[in-house]
Amino acid sequence: MGFRSTAVWSAAIDLAQLSNVALLKRVSKTAFWLETILNRQLAVQTKPLDMALTMGRLIRIVDATVVAKAARSQRQAGGVWRVHAVFDLDGKTERFSACDLTDEREGERLDRTAVVVGESRIGDRAYLQPDRIAAVRAAGGDVLIRAPWNGARWLDADGKPFNLIGVLMKARSAGTVDRPIWIKGTAATPIALRLVAIRKPEAAIAQTRAKLEAEARAKGRDLQPETLVAAGWAILVTSLHAVDVPTAAIGALYQLRWRIEISFKHLKSGLGFKRPPGNDPDIAKAHILRQLLMTLMTEPLIAGHPGERPR
Repeated sequence: MGFRSTAVWSAAIDLAQLSNVALLKRVSKTAFWLETILNRQLAVQTKPLDMALTMGRLIRIVDATVVAKAARSQRQAGGVWRVHAVFDLDGKTERFSACDLTDEREGERLDRTAVVVGESRIGDRAYLQPDRIAAVRAAGGDVLIRAPWNGARWLDADGKPFNLIGVLMKARSAGTVDRPIWIKGTAATPIALRLVAIRKPEAAIAQTRAKLEAEARAKGRDLQPETLVAAGWAILVTSLHAVDVPTAAIGALYQLRWRIEISFKHLKSGLGFKRPPGNDPDIAKAHILRQLLMTLMTEPLIAGHPGERPR
C-alpha cells in the first residue's frame, strides 16, 4: 500500500486525517525509532542451538545483501542500498547481532563490526581482504574465509610466491590440503594463515565447471585453465589452529554460513524485500529497517526449516 492509499484508508476508518505528503514527512522521521526497535530485537532474540556445531566457540557470520535504489538513473549508475549483517552462533543460541545500512559507496568489510575477543568470524569470497583480516586478528578474533584462487597474493614461508594451483593439482588423489600459507597486505610483514582445501564430489565439480563455462560463453571470454582446476576445490583460509579444529571440522564450520544466506533468502523472497520508494535517503532507510524488523520478528518461524543450503 502506497502513501496515498494509506492516507485514504486512514481517513476512511477515522484513524487519522492527513495527506500523503504529511504521511511521507512522518515516515521520513521514523528511521531512528525503527533502528532502536531493531537493535532491541537483536538483543533479545535467541534460539536453541546444538553446541556441537560451534564447538563452544562464538561464531560470527558476516554477509551483505543489496536492494536497488528507486530512481532509474540511480539504478543504471549502480545505485544500491546495502544491508550489512552479522549472525552469531555461540553454542547455545543463534541470532542476528548487528545490521548496518549503507549505499553503494561502502562495500563489504570483514571488520565493519567490532570484534569480540575469541570469536571466529566467517565470510565468503568477498571478505578475503588481507588488511581487514589483519585487523580482526589484531583485535583478538580468528577468521575463516572462502578464497578465490587468484584473490590474494599468496606467499610461502620464505616470502616467495606460492603456487596454489600447483599444490591443488598434486593433492587431487589425497583430496585435501592443510598447510601454512601467507598473504600479503599493505603491511611489511605478510599475514600468517592456514590453507585448507577440500576437493568437491565429482558431480559438484562438473556442475561448477559447467556453470563457469556457460558464464564465459555469455561474456565471450575464455576460461583460464587455473580456474577449471580451482573449480574442483573448496578453498578456505583460516587462523584457527589444526590442533583445535582439524581439516574436516573446518569444512563443517564454514558450512554454517548457510544460516545467514537462508535468512537473506527469507527477507527477499518470503517477505518480498523491495526497493524503497522515492529518492529520499531517510525514507529509504525507514523502508529497509521496517523490512529487516519484519525478518527478525518472523525469524523464529523458519528456524526449524533450513531450506536449501547454498554452496
